[in-house]
Amino acid sequence: MANTQKQTKKKIDNEAAVLEKVAAMPEPYRAMGERLHQLILESAPELEARPWYGMPGYAKGSGPVLCFFRVDDYMTFGLTEKATFELEDGAPDQLMECAWFFTS
Repeated sequence: MANTQKQTKKKIDNEAAVLEKVAAMPEPYRAMGERLHQLILESAPELEARPWYGMPGYAKGSGPVLCFFRVDDYMTFGLTEKATFELEDGAPDQLMECAWFFTS
C-alpha cells in the first residue's frame, strides 16, 4: 500500500512540475502548451506527464517518454524513438513524421 501512495505522490509531483514548466512559457506558447497537455492526456489517458530533459514529456507509467514538447524560438512537438507507429494500409513508404513546429 505504501508503494501505491509513493507512486501516486510521484505522479502528482511530476504533473505539477510539467504544469509549472508550461506556465513559465511565454504567450502564445503557454496557451498552446496548456492545450497540448490537455489533448495528450484526453486522447491517451494511459500516459502520465513528467519532466523530460527540462521539457514536458509523456510516458506510460515509469516507461520511456513517448512524446514531448518544448519552446525555443517556436514550439516543437515530437515523438521519441520509443513511440510505436502503425503504418497505414497501402502506405507508399515507411517514413513517419516525428516532429512538428508551431509558430505564433
